[in-house]
Amino acid sequence: MDDRRIIELFLRRDESALGLAQSEYGASLKRIALSVTGDEGVAEECLNDAWLEAWNRIPPNEPYGYLYAFLARIVRCRSIDRMDRENAKKRSAVTTELTQELEDCLPSAVDVHDEAEARRLMRSVNAFLGGLSQKKRSVFLRRYWFFDPIESIAERCGMSAGAVKMTLMRTRRKLWEHLQKEGFAVCPDQGPKGENDEQQ
Repeated sequence: MDDRRIIELFLRRDESALGLAQSEYGASLKRIALSVTGDEGVAEECLNDAWLEAWNRIPPNEPYGYLYAFLARIVRCRSIDRMDRENAKKRSAVTTELTQELEDCLPSAVDVHDEAEARRLMRSVNAFLGGLSQKKRSVFLRRYWFFDPIESIAERCGMSAGAVKMTLMRTRRKLWEHLQKEGFAVCPDQGPKGENDEQQ
C-alpha cells in the first residue's frame, strides 16, 4: 500500500486509514513497543494509544515520505512514557542495554531543563548523523531509535552481525569525538570502550 494513499485517507478522516496503517506497519511498531516495555499486553496498550494519537495528529501533520518514522516516533514516546509512569526500573533489559551503550558518548552534564542547550545538542547530533553514509546512519538509527535487534539490522543492511556491532561501536566513538569538539561536557578520559582505530 502506498503511504500517500494512507495519509490521504487520514486527512479525509476516513477510519480505513487506521486499518491499512496497522496492516502495513503494525508488526514493526509493536516490536518497538515490546522492546521498550518488555510486556506483550502493555505493548499492545501503548500501540493502541499510539494509533489514537496518530489519528489526532494527522492532520494537521502530513507525513508524506516519512509515515513509518512518524508512527514509530509516536509508539516509542508512548511506550517510554508508559514505563516512566509505572516504574523506570521495569524498563526492559534491551532498552537499558542500549541506553548504557550511548551513555559513554553523550554528554552527562546537559541540563534537560535548559531548552537552549537541549536544542543545541539536538542540532549537533542531527548534524553528525547527516554526515554519515546512508548505511551507517541506517544502522545507528535502527539500533538506537527503532530498537531493532542486531540480527535484523544485519539482514536489512546486507551485513554480518559482527560488522553491525563494529559499525555501531565506531559510530558511537565518532559521535563522542564530534560532541567533544562541539564543546559538550563529555569526559575526555571516557568514550565508547573496546574501540579500535582501524578504518572501514
